[in-house]
Amino acid sequence: MLIALKERRTEDAWKIMGQLKELPSGECLSRLVAQLSYHATPSSISRAQSIVKRLQEEEKAHLLNCHSLGLLAMAAAKTGVPRYGAAIIRLMLKLDLFPHVKAWSAVLSRLAGHVEKAEDLIKQMDFYGVKPDVLTYNIMIKLYTRIERKDLLVGVVEKMLEQHIEPCITTFNSLVAAHVDLDDLETAERIVQVMRKGRRDICAVLRGINAEVGHSDEVLIHSEETFSQDEHAKASLSQQNKSSQGQIKKPSVSTANLLLPRSYKPNSQIYTILMKGYMQKGRLDDVLQMLRAMQIEDDSRSHPDEVTYTTAISAFVRMGLMDEARKVLQEMAANEVPANLITYNILLNGYCRLGQMHKAEALVQDMKEAGIAPDVVSYNTLINGCIGVDDNVGALTCFNEMREAAIPPSVISYTTLMKAFAMNNQTRLAEKVFDEMQKDPRVRVDIVAWNMLIESYSRAGLMDDAKNIFLQMKEQKLHPTVATYGSLVNGYAKTRKPGEALILWKEIQERTMAKNGEDGVEPLEPDEVLLDSLVDICVRAAFFRRALEIISCMEQLKIPPKKTKYKRMFVELHSRIYTSRHASPARQARRVQKKRAAEAFKFWLGLPNNYYESEWQPEFYNEQE
Repeated sequence: MLIALKERRTEDAWKIMGQLKELPSGECLSRLVAQLSYHATPSSISRAQSIVKRLQEEEKAHLLNCHSLGLLAMAAAKTGVPRYGAAIIRLMLKLDLFPHVKAWSAVLSRLAGHVEKAEDLIKQMDFYGVKPDVLTYNIMIKLYTRIERKDLLVGVVEKMLEQHIEPCITTFNSLVAAHVDLDDLETAERIVQVMRKGRRDICAVLRGINAEVGHSDEVLIHSEETFSQDEHAKASLSQQNKSSQGQIKKPSVSTANLLLPRSYKPNSQIYTILMKGYMQKGRLDDVLQMLRAMQIEDDSRSHPDEVTYTTAISAFVRMGLMDEARKVLQEMAANEVPANLITYNILLNGYCRLGQMHKAEALVQDMKEAGIAPDVVSYNTLINGCIGVDDNVGALTCFNEMREAAIPPSVISYTTLMKAFAMNNQTRLAEKVFDEMQKDPRVRVDIVAWNMLIESYSRAGLMDDAKNIFLQMKEQKLHPTVATYGSLVNGYAKTRKPGEALILWKEIQERTMAKNGEDGVEPLEPDEVLLDSLVDICVRAAFFRRALEIISCMEQLKIPPKKTKYKRMFVELHSRIYTSRHASPARQARRVQKKRAAEAFKFWLGLPNNYYESEWQPEFYNEQE
């Protein structure tokens, strides 16, 4: 086994271990775990995990060395199981093995979505005297961004400088991105200004101490920019005092004396991050001015690249300014920055959303002339654009062109084509596309495709077919969604089958009341449209008791019922219901419960009802009492 491991024959070593009755030596075990971790595949990690589990059960985990466990922690984090990586680090600490800082950082980077566990890991690093590296601090910036603790970001930089750890350009990328994500564009701009100026007092600037920030000669985008340093400093310090244990604390050295070891110039990525912030705010003028400012930078690393131009194009496309977006594309070509497939797809989506299909088709030709072949996203966009202008023939043509280009359709391709046929009541064609999708081994039919077929049948009023597909979907262990029920309810309303809709309501009601999958029932939270459609059906069919049940459900979900709409419907359809004086006693006896439900519904609507002998007046009601 040791020979196989030394020759890097990991698979053979694993098989040999499976044949051994007793555990091999610690060297063999450590080498095997290390090599399995190095492969970093789900199967190899699972094998390494089984070895560790067995050793723990036999209380022989000490046979593994620090290097192998550290590699396993890093590999677990990289393969999407950071919690197991954190567990391995805790195991190492119990065994008096101190993980390398790279292992800590690898696990910490993947725990950004689990704030409590990440903070616990940071505390453990501090407790065991593990000195963080620059990657660890960059991860902490992202962590504090996720928990929206902007006041702690400057403390991370101060701590780095206090520990004589030199920041990297990624540190500043993370800082700018953090302030953009936290909706603080002003501070993000200030960081970029400081970097462009070559200043090293970033901590003082972020604390709001240095009054030079905001001077007219520091302008990056605006000709005038003001900032109240005193207010910012007070806010930062007050927030800092609230920081809890395990977070970055105020350094002992004065912030005025903490200087960067060197100056840092913003690169294209930092500019692009700031540009995305402008785009989110709809500040298109600032996007353009940023682009111009980047072009005149002396450092070529600050010049706009394809990502920067694509961000600018995306900003114009979002606002529907396609001519300006096209000019940016031409500017890319003039500056010899090649546009990529993502750039063209963004433009293509803009034209299709606006229904400018002739321009979209011309853009596809430009793509091909530039040597960029459209992909499945491009064709899906074109198909959707054709549907938007009610061009089913064009949608089918795009689908066939995609196949001729040997581009395998995705589930979105099939579903979008089904949508085209469903909207025009071409049910059999939609069914044919669905059958073809089921036969395609590269595509997994998802709930959206099933919903689209049900929608197609429901629109056409073929409710028996829709119900059959609904039952088939359940047999496939797929849980109906709000969209599924909505299509069926609308279909039953169209075909005047309120009884079938009430059967659906029973199922919806059961799933609405279910919690966390208890009793095998999948929970569901119906939306306003679905519940309103159900009430509409009940009111039209005079099922007032059921209508009140659904209204009660709406109120529990804090969905306001449309009382005015239902009142108008009741007056128009049922104003004289159960008022005939010529009904036989037997008939009157049969409808007692229905009449009582109608009166309760009228009471809820605020209409005159039998709960009161005349129109509802508080003084009359008090007299009767």
